[in-house]
Amino acid sequence: MLAYDRMTTPNARLPTPKETVGEKFEALLQIMRTLREPGGCPWDREQTHASLRPFVLEETYEVLEAIEAGDVAGLREELGDYLYEAVFLAQISEEANQFSIGDAIDAIRDKLVRRHPHVFARHGDDESITTGQVIERWETMKAREREAKGTADLPAKTTLSGVPKTLPSLLRAYEISARAAAVGFDWAKPGDVLDKIEEEVAEVRREVESGATGHLSKAEEEMGDLLFAITNLSRKLGIEPEGALRRANEKFTKRFDAMERAFTERGQILGEATLEEMEAEWERVKSRP
Repeated sequence: MLAYDRMTTPNARLPTPKETVGEKFEALLQIMRTLREPGGCPWDREQTHASLRPFVLEETYEVLEAIEAGDVAGLREELGDYLYEAVFLAQISEEANQFSIGDAIDAIRDKLVRRHPHVFARHGDDESITTGQVIERWETMKAREREAKGTADLPAKTTLSGVPKTLPSLLRAYEISARAAAVGFDWAKPGDVLDKIEEEVAEVRREVESGATGHLSKAEEEMGDLLFAITNLSRKLGIEPEGALRRANEKFTKRFDAMERAFTERGQILGEATLEEMEAEWERVKSRP
């Protein structure tokens, strides 16, 4: 929950239950303007695009956490916080005469219509279009749009230049490979990626056996190649790797905590147990439903 969640001012008009969605959204915008006006909240008035970056990231992960937990009430609240971050960033931009939240809405509305010709400009053969074909067309259209944005004064847009460097590395690897695949640079089937993974594992093993370890070592390079290949396999299987790894983290944490509690109940300190004792307890924990 953000520090400003409960910050309100007497001049801010609060929405009523009978208001339409549009009226409620306008009320939210007015609250944001009031917070940023002279006499508003000092904290809100000090914020910039850069200062809001950690909050945007925090709210993104809180939305994901609510989804993973199946917490409907929590998701409703977190989506409100997530929406407010967009409103906050747009308000700062509007004050600088850059763009408004309305401009951002126009942009996504136009983009959605443009990238869904099978819905908004339907042709006879589009009625049986598959999900895979939709994704392929989407990526192709994105590539064309990036190419069209290139100008003589700026470096030409490339297939991968639009992938944000600030994305978590696993998610960025997934997006990079998806964009490369959209223009045909991809393995034919998941089994081909498994072969590549086995090749990368062998290369990591060779570096480990040679004693290469640590930052900027050949082992690090080969480990990166292995992780990238695994991300490609995840994509080929239709699995979002960030979510898969997040669930694996939670599963390991739950089992590890249960193992530690078992030792504590026996009066043992986990760090003083032998590896054999820990592995035996780990297997018992894994066998539980």
